[in-house]
Amino acid sequence: MSSPSPPGSPVATIAAALRRERERAGISLTELARRAGIAKSTLSQLEAGTGNPSVETVWALGVALGVPFSRLVEEPAPAVRVIRAGHGSALRSDQADLTAALLAAGAPHSRRDIYLLALEPGAVRDATAHIPGSIEHLVVGAGRLRTGPASAPVELEPGDYAAFPGDVPHRYEALAPGTFAVLVMEHP
Repeated sequence: MSSPSPPGSPVATIAAALRRERERAGISLTELARRAGIAKSTLSQLEAGTGNPSVETVWALGVALGVPFSRLVEEPAPAVRVIRAGHGSALRSDQADLTAALLAAGAPHSRRDIYLLALEPGAVRDATAHIPGSIEHLVVGAGRLRTGPASAPVELEPGDYAAFPGDVPHRYEALAPGTFAVLVMEHP
């Protein structure tokens, strides 16, 4: 069994947030694992800070808890915040060469989160529906990207903007090396 992650690491942040949000919701490990469709042992490891969660696992847990992804991966922010390129709470996808780095979580009353997505061509990242009423806003900074609802994806190039429902299955597919985009998740 591996030892707990050091305080302040992304895994430690996720562990503390999972415990906090699960207890706030008043549900057991067993019930949260069932709702998220993951093994109870996996959830137990994540709460202990010994797991290695993927983007998909954290999204599933957020949906099961009825909270935005950001609430599970971000520590409270100071008044002035700078995130240098290549730093921040980044998680990799199990499905595609995609990394999502949370840049800013919305305040409790604003309900928006900002991410920097870095993608490489190859496998497609198929995302499950997020909490009801979610909308994704995406601006491509470099490369080319196919994204949007799984039933009607669109191709975007640098500077292009798209908005689409995040509460339906959707996808991300890099069409050129070095693709990156800024994603704003709007939550109800």
